Amino acid sequence: MNRRTIMAGMIAAFSRIGRPSHSECWAVYYSDKEPPSAFLPFSTLILDSRYHPPLAPLAAAGKQLIGYISIGEASPDYPYFDELRSEGLLLRPNANWPGNYSIDIRDQRWRARLCDELVPQILRRGFHGLFLDTLDSVLYLEEQNPRQFAGMSKAATDLIRMLRRRYPALPIVLNRGYSILTDVADQIDIVLGESVYTTYNFETRQYLRVSPPAYRKQVQLLRDATMKNSRLRVFTLDYWNADDPDGIRRIYEEERANGFAPYVCSVNLTSIVYEPL
Repeated sequence: MNRRTIMAGMIAAFSRIGRPSHSECWAVYYSDKEPPSAFLPFSTLILDSRYHPPLAPLAAAGKQLIGYISIGEASPDYPYFDELRSEGLLLRPNANWPGNYSIDIRDQRWRARLCDELVPQILRRGFHGLFLDTLDSVLYLEEQNPRQFAGMSKAATDLIRMLRRRYPALPIVLNRGYSILTDVADQIDIVLGESVYTTYNFETRQYLRVSPPAYRKQVQLLRDATMKNSRLRVFTLDYWNADDPDGIRRIYEEERANGFAPYVCSVNLTSIVYEPL
């Protein structure tokens, strides 16, 4: 299939989806079920680096493809999980995601595996950049127990700087990481604010507004980062019921009023939710 055929099929599908009225459209999707045509409205895609749609048609359509990598946690389905456990690099379980464990990112063995093995594997698959996730897990450990987990913040900052030195032209997207954000704002291309305006409560299984103080604090932290790096793009990922278009529309309006590029979807991240027209 040539480029012209790919584009013709995607354009036909796009006519059924509808065109959003805003130029900065992005999405996150952690599955491989949707066809490439489903992503035509979006310019940047954050995808699971193992289970994802075919990348070649998306790249041919000009999409920026960002591959997911978990920096601060590992789950049992990762091929290196047992090795991390045998090396003593797994710390505490994540209560919200059973089976996930925090990683001791201070250990040089983890940094070497990350830079020398995991990142090159993602780039060889056809991704253009990296989405650094779960750093908040280890930053939280240091916040809660500074004596036992001292050095996590420094290790996180050093790790991002190391990736930038190793891959100077690579698009790097950081999920949250607010406690180190101003220190690394000049090392990343995009910061993603997750659950800025709305979120999901795993205990009650309900979507809800973030508290006003927490919301205002995140907005300020994201804006402060752009003062450090004027080229930094700010994405926001808010969770909401996909069957409530009016609610989703309000979230888009709120985040755009902040100057951010929003995406709103359900918490499972395995389905695409289009912005209501």
